[in-house]
Amino acid sequence: MDKCIACGTCAEKCPRKVTDEYNAGLGKRKAAYVKFPQAVPLKYVIDKDHCIYFEKGKCRACEKFCPTQAVNFDDQDREFTLEVGSVILAPGFEPFDPGVYDTYSYSHPNVITSMEFERILSSSGPFEGHLVRPSDHQEPKKIAWLQCVGSRDIHHCDNGYCSGVCCMYAIKEAAIAKEHAGADLNTAIFFMDMRTPGKDFDKYYERAKAEKGVRFIRSRVHSIEPLPGTDDLAIQYVTEDGRITEEVFNLVVLSVGLQISKDTLELAEKLGVEIGDGRFAATSPFQPVQTSRTGIYVCGVFQSPKDIPLSVMEASAAAAESATLLAPARNSLTRKPPELSEKDVAAQEPRVGVFVCHCGVNIAGVVDVEAVADYAETLPGVAYVERNLFTCAQDTQDKMKQIIEEHNLNRIVVAACSPRTHEALFQETLKQAGLNKYLFEMANIRNQGSWVHMNEPEAATEKAKDLVRMAVAKVALQQPLGEMQLGVTKSALVVGGGIAGMTAALTLADQGYPVTLVERKDVLGGHGRKLYSTWDGQPVAPFLDELIKRVEAHPEITVLTKARITDVQGFVGNFHTVLDVDGQRREVDHGVAVIAVGAHSLKPDEYGYGKSDRIFLNLDLDQAIGERDERIVTARSAVFIQCVGSREPDRPYCSRVCCSHSIENALRLKKLNPDMDVYVLYRDIRTFGLRENLYKEARARGVLFIRFDLENKPVVQVASDGTLKVTVKDHVLQRPVVLTPDILTLAGAIVMRESEADELAKMFKVPVNAEGFFLEAHAKLRPVDFATDGVFVAGLAHYPKPTEECIAQAKAAASRAATVLAKDSITAGGVVAVVNKDLCCGCQGCVQCCPFGAIDYLEREGKCEVNQALCKGCGTCAATCPSEAITLLGFSHLQLYAQIDEALSA
Repeated sequence: MDKCIACGTCAEKCPRKVTDEYNAGLGKRKAAYVKFPQAVPLKYVIDKDHCIYFEKGKCRACEKFCPTQAVNFDDQDREFTLEVGSVILAPGFEPFDPGVYDTYSYSHPNVITSMEFERILSSSGPFEGHLVRPSDHQEPKKIAWLQCVGSRDIHHCDNGYCSGVCCMYAIKEAAIAKEHAGADLNTAIFFMDMRTPGKDFDKYYERAKAEKGVRFIRSRVHSIEPLPGTDDLAIQYVTEDGRITEEVFNLVVLSVGLQISKDTLELAEKLGVEIGDGRFAATSPFQPVQTSRTGIYVCGVFQSPKDIPLSVMEASAAAAESATLLAPARNSLTRKPPELSEKDVAAQEPRVGVFVCHCGVNIAGVVDVEAVADYAETLPGVAYVERNLFTCAQDTQDKMKQIIEEHNLNRIVVAACSPRTHEALFQETLKQAGLNKYLFEMANIRNQGSWVHMNEPEAATEKAKDLVRMAVAKVALQQPLGEMQLGVTKSALVVGGGIAGMTAALTLADQGYPVTLVERKDVLGGHGRKLYSTWDGQPVAPFLDELIKRVEAHPEITVLTKARITDVQGFVGNFHTVLDVDGQRREVDHGVAVIAVGAHSLKPDEYGYGKSDRIFLNLDLDQAIGERDERIVTARSAVFIQCVGSREPDRPYCSRVCCSHSIENALRLKKLNPDMDVYVLYRDIRTFGLRENLYKEARARGVLFIRFDLENKPVVQVASDGTLKVTVKDHVLQRPVVLTPDILTLAGAIVMRESEADELAKMFKVPVNAEGFFLEAHAKLRPVDFATDGVFVAGLAHYPKPTEECIAQAKAAASRAATVLAKDSITAGGVVAVVNKDLCCGCQGCVQCCPFGAIDYLEREGKCEVNQALCKGCGTCAATCPSEAITLLGFSHLQLYAQIDEALSA
C-alpha cells in the first residue's frame, strides 16, 4: 500500500474482467482495481477470488508491469486486537433484492433498481453520468418509478416496515433525470402514500410536481410487461377514479427498500446485541442509540430506517453516549499532532501552482480541462500547472505537498468545485506543506462552469479560463494571514427546559461540563408533560419525572426557571449572556449554547375548533384518555382529521408526528371500546419506519381510513345541541360520506412562536427559515450546528419530530458542543475586517450593517474598530464603507479590483 501510486497500470494490463459491484453490476472492472474513484486511500487492490494467478497459478501481469513493485502476491490476512471502552455500531444496510417479485420482470435489462439508477446518473458510473438505458444505451424518453419494492410488504418478503427514504430518493432521481435529459423527459412515480415528512421535504415534493413536471400516480402496480419486439415496458394500473390504464415506458426503476444484512445480524449475535422488529437493533425511544448491551451504541439504519440527516444526528448522539461513558478517561490516550512550522514567503515573488481538476466527468464532461491547464501555464506568476482526476483525493493531496516543496511554490490555485465544501481540505494541505493556509484560492469551474453551462462546452471552457485567470491574479496579491488563540469558557448554556433541553444539559453535565439550563416557564418538562406515551406504547410520564429529577439533582446543572434571555454578547468559547430571572438580573459566561426552546400546537380556526367541547387537539385527547374523561369513555364513534394547518400554502411542511399520533390515539380508543367506530381522514398516511406497524394494526382492528385532498377538505358542522357532523368526499366512491362522531380530534400543525424564535435568533445571530424554525448550517452534513460557531439546535425548535428524534438530536447537539468545550483554546482571525483609522470618517455605516455586532465606535477617537474575535469575515462592512477605510483581509479592494480587471480583459 505504501508503494502504490494509483497509476492504474495493474488494472490496464490485467486480462480478467469481472462484474463491477460498485456500479451495481452495470459494468465491468478488472481483477486488479480500485474499489471506487474517490476511495481513501486511493490504492489498487487485487480481487483474489477472480485473479487468474490465484485460480491457475500463472499470469502475474500486474506484478510484471507495476512501476513501483507494489504488487505482493504473498500478502496475508492479519488480525488486530484493540482495547476499547465502548463500541458504536454503524454497519449500514443492504438494498432489497427485487428478484423475488416475479411479476416485475427484474431480469429485463431496462427494469433496474434505484441503486442502479443512482450509478447511471453518477459521473463516475458505468455511463459517465450520461442518462441511457442499459439494453441499447439509448436515451430514455419516458421513465417510471415504482415505490415500496421490498418495503410495506409481507407477501413477497418480511419487510412490513416503511424504509423511510424511498419516496424522497425517487423524487430526487426523477428531478435529476430531468436535469440530465431535459424537460421533455416524461417521469412518473407510482406510489401508495407519498411520505416526505422531513424538514423541507414536502417543499421539494411540491416543487417536483409544479416546477419539474414530475407526475405522481397513486396506484399500486401489479406487474411490468416487456413489449415483444422492443426494449420497452408496459405498465397497467388503476387510476384513482377506477379506470384501468396502460402506459409504455422506456425504463422502469424499482424503488427498493432498506434491510439489514445477514453479516450485520451475525455481528450483532457475536456482540450480544438484541435484535427487534424488522431485524433492526432493539432500542428504546428514551434511549434511541443505546443497544441492549451497556457500552455498545448504534446509529444509522441499523437502528431503524432513516435518511441522512437523522443518521448524522444519531452518529453524534452515539458519540455523546460514548464520551459520557468514557469521560473519566478523557485525554489519557490522546496523541497530539506534531507542530508545523510555516515558511516566511511574504517578501517572495509569487510562484503560483495551479491544479485543474477533472472531477470525473463532473467538470471534464463539459470543460476542456487540458485547454484550461495549458492556458494557466501562460499566466503571469504561474510556476507550475497540473491536471488531476480528483484533486481532493488523498493521494493527490500527498502529491501536492511534494510538488509545493519541489517547485518552491508559495501560492496555490485549485480549479475545481466549491470552496464551501473543499477549501478547508486544501488549506490543510498547504499547512502540511509549510505554507500559510490563506495563500490559497479556488476557481469554482464546476458549479460556476460545467454545471450551469452543461450544454455550452466551448463557452464553459472559456469561462473556466476566465475564472482561473481571476483566481491567479487575486492569489498573487495575497499575503499570509495570522490567527489568534483565545481561551474557552468550559461551560454551556441550554435554552429550553423540555425533553430536548434537559437531555442536552444532562449529556454535557455527565461529561463534567457545568451547564446553566434556562426555562421561561416555572416548571421543566415542556411538551413532554402533555404526551401520554411514545409511538410504541411506553408511558412518557415516568421517564419525564425521572429526567427532571436527574436534572435538578445534578451538581453540574444550574436550573433557572421563569427566566428569559435579554442580551447575548461574545463568540464561540466566550459568550456572555444576560438573563431576567423572575425579575432579577443574572449574567452567565459560557463557551457554547444549545437552543432547544421547543414549539407549539397550532390552535386552528377551522373545523369548528373551540365551538364544542367534543372537538380536541391530539395532545388534549392524550390528556382526556389518561384521565378517562367521560366524553371519551362513553363515545361510540370518533373521527380524526389530519394535516390541520400543515401542508398548506401558509405552512408548506409536514408536522411529521401527526399521523403516528392520531393512529396511536385511534388504537387507544379501540382498546377502551372495541366496538367504537373510528375514522381517520387523511391526505397521506406517513407512518415512516417501524411506525408502519401502527398503521397495520389500526386497519386490523377496524379503524377506517378515508382520504381527502387539499381542494376537497372535510366540512365540520356543530349543531346548537353540540352534536357534530363531518362530511368528506370518499376517494374510492367519489361521493360525499357523512359521519356523526361523538368526538372529533384535529391533528394540528406544530408551529413556532415567531416572536420567541426571532428574539433568540437576533441575539445569538442565527437564522430561521420561512416557517420560523431555526435553520441549521447544512441539512445533511451539519444538522445540529448553526453557521454561527458555538451555537447548536435541538428538538422541535429545529423542526417537528417525535420524542426519540428529539432525544437523539439533543445528545447530538451536546456532542458537537463538547468538541468546543474539550479544547483549551480556539483560533480566531484570518479572514477578518480591519479599519484604517487614517481613512475612517466615523460615519458608523459599518456599525449599523454588521450582522455580528463585531464593530464598535470609539467615541474618544471618532473612529470605528473591529473586534476580530467576533468578526466572521462576511465583508458587509467593507462593501458599505464609503471611504474604503475597511479592508477584508484576503479580499482586499486591490485584490477585488484585480479580479474585475482580469474578468474584463478577455
